[in-house]
Amino acid sequence: MKENFHPVSTYKVSSEYEGVRLDNCLISKLKGLPRAKIYSIIRKGEVRVNKSRCKPSYRLKIEDVIRIPPYTAKQKVNKKSSELNKDKVERSILIKDKDFLIINKPVGLACHGGSGISLGLIEIIRQLDRKYINAQLVHRIDKDTSGCLVIALKKSILREFHKEIRNKHVDKIYIAVVKGIWPEDLQKITLSIKKETLKSGKRIVKANEKGKVSETEFKLISSGKSNSLIRAKIITGRTHQIRVHSSHKGYPIVGDIKYGDAVYNKKLQSKGLKRMLLHAESINFKNLDIKQSAPIPEVFSKYV
Repeated sequence: MKENFHPVSTYKVSSEYEGVRLDNCLISKLKGLPRAKIYSIIRKGEVRVNKSRCKPSYRLKIEDVIRIPPYTAKQKVNKKSSELNKDKVERSILIKDKDFLIINKPVGLACHGGSGISLGLIEIIRQLDRKYINAQLVHRIDKDTSGCLVIALKKSILREFHKEIRNKHVDKIYIAVVKGIWPEDLQKITLSIKKETLKSGKRIVKANEKGKVSETEFKLISSGKSNSLIRAKIITGRTHQIRVHSSHKGYPIVGDIKYGDAVYNKKLQSKGLKRMLLHAESINFKNLDIKQSAPIPEVFSKYV
């Protein structure tokens, strides 16, 4: 584990990060700094954009000047692991287009490098080919979720993708195994949810009347003795919303450490469960005629 001190610095936004959220830019640039710490220094006003406080969701403009406070970052260096991940990511590419990639993101791989992680998926993509050096995430998938993830290779297509997402012209479909027998008539969940930061620095999303409205459409595919296989269509796209919605109704996703049933998960882990059973099955940019699906992992059928 290496530990590096970085003094206060400034970064003038170039075309590479034009239109990118402030938090995503810092996650990408401040290697080895925990994401919780990055959100903390933004929230406290230690990070400034053009000498002013900004929210993590602020979208950067060319020539914005970001003040980055001094920080110490720890970083694991594991060349063998990095090479294995490179091979895994390369084999997971579903579509190779001159403007974008669509990946079947491997479970357990974070979208960005962060605390104790030298390389996240986007950093690995940039190392695969010189053509991918300016690759940017179009959206995110949780580390413990697999499935369709879109990577923009050019700023122009990134802006197009983001425009389609903002205008709600994108269908994102997930598949999950939940604990319990999902009612067939439970087809939509609408819930106000809010991000909270615990004393430990861990971030979590909870039902809260003061939060933002989130909406997911659900469909029961099949049920077993203890679990159900469901399909979920995101309508609003809030952080962790499928996981929070299913748990709130009493049907937590199997293997979900943050929002799931800890006792039940432990029981299944002792029998070989190694992941959360949530998978981004398909994504469809309807106006751009770009659609892709990722095969459902075989392990899902084992638990239904």
